[in-house]
Amino acid sequence: MLTEVATIENVQGPNQISRESGKRRAVVTSNVRGRDLGSFIAEAQQRIDAEVDLPEGYWIDYGGTFEQLESASARLQVVVPIALLLIFGLLVALFRSVKDALVVFSGVPLALTGGVAALMLRGIPFSISAGVGFIALSGIAVLNGVVMLTFIRQLMDEGKPLEIAIKEGAMARLRPVLMTALVASLGFVPMALNVGLGSEVQRPLATVVIGGIVSATALTLLVLPALYRAVRGDRAEASAADDTETPPSIQTAG
Repeated sequence: MLTEVATIENVQGPNQISRESGKRRAVVTSNVRGRDLGSFIAEAQQRIDAEVDLPEGYWIDYGGTFEQLESASARLQVVVPIALLLIFGLLVALFRSVKDALVVFSGVPLALTGGVAALMLRGIPFSISAGVGFIALSGIAVLNGVVMLTFIRQLMDEGKPLEIAIKEGAMARLRPVLMTALVASLGFVPMALNVGLGSEVQRPLATVVIGGIVSATALTLLVLPALYRAVRGDRAEASAADDTETPPSIQTAG
């Protein structure tokens, strides 16, 4: 009989024994809500290191969404600088001036600040979709600056002084800049308010873009003209001084 060679007992045990690289593996899953995944894992690692004494031969790996987050973050560290360099290179090629390109490119930091502020106001943690939103925002942020600065340069090429060109350019491009920002922002409102399927991806991206567009528009209308005046003011004054000091030529008939 079986009882002569074995002892039979009903005990609790794992339904399945998983192995990886020839070693046993136990999987513990959890869903994170109300906070960002990165800070949750960081806190979990600290508490496990402080409170859990793992036996010899045991170790802990973090996978799933966190593993994908780390992989995507590593890619973003390469993609973001390349995207910013491409944007700046296109601005230099457009204006054929590093100074003018820097004036327009200054809209990117303020736009990023607006995106971060929007995430904080809505209590949305940083995620990969938010990072993608920052990349898209970097391109959108320079559009209004290109529109305004191109018109100001056009007025200066027509012979108007710097002060007048900046004033007329800012006033003439007020409506196009506001309309561009309004249309772009309204297009992302449904995504920002979405609470259904896919909202965890759409809401951070749309929130970043809307907040960044608002701050970038403020820069274009208020800061960019003053910044361009500061950058080009010395050059304009030097040109005016040269014109004043150059004596007119007098020709006499012999």
